[in-house]
Formats: sequence, structure tokens, C-alpha cells
Amino acid sequence: MGKWGIAHIFASYNDIIITITDLTGAETIAKCSGGMVVKACREEGSPYAAMQAATRAAGAALEKGFEGVHIKVRAPGGKNDQKPGPGAQAAIRMIARAGLKIGRIEEVTPIPHDGCKAKGGRRGRRV
Repeated sequence: MGKWGIAHIFASYNDIIITITDLTGAETIAKCSGGMVVKACREEGSPYAAMQAATRAAGAALEKGFEGVHIKVRAPGGKNDQKPGPGAQAAIRMIARAGLKIGRIEEVTPIPHDGCKAKGGRRGRRV
């Protein structure tokens, strides 16, 4: 029976970062981001970049003897950006397709408990 790890997927609208760690989360096994796989900046957060990054990270994990991962999906969080970007779904799909088993999928976006004041002033952002 192979080892299991955790795939941390940070998906914003501008980039995607995939880090695969061991079960404690202390040791990084593989990492890849949208900027490492596409040439244009505007494509870093796209589903295509997410697919490429996920394939690369999963391949490196498989080489090191991992058979499955639990997935933690994270968005930037804060007052106004609490949804994961467009690449999150694509990344999960490609991790599965690369040959890694998927255990739990968890949403770990940080949610503010009313800390800082949101930007934009009293009347919000006026367009």
C-alpha cells in the first residue's frame, strides 16, 4: 500500500498554486503554479494552466511513491473574495486523471470574523 498526502490547491482569479505535502503538511513533495506552465500572465489562473500544473505536481508525487491525496481547496478569502477561481475544478479533475486516488475534498478558505475594515469607503466602490 502506497503513501497518502495532501494536495493544497490555492485558486485565485489571477493564479493557481498546487502544493502536495505529506499527511502532516510539514514536508513538501511537489509544487507547481500557473505561472510555471503558461507564458502569458493573463492565463495563469485559467483552467488550462490549472490542468497543466496539476498534472505536473501529481506526476512528481506518483514518482515518489504516493498513491492518493486528500484535497484542500483554498481561495484568497477576506471580505470580498471568498470563491475559488476557475482553475480549482480543473485541477481536481486532473489530479484524479493522473492516477492519484482522491480521499477527502475540503474547503479551507479563510473566513474573516470581522477583523479589518473592507476597502472602498463608506459608500463602497463607485464605478
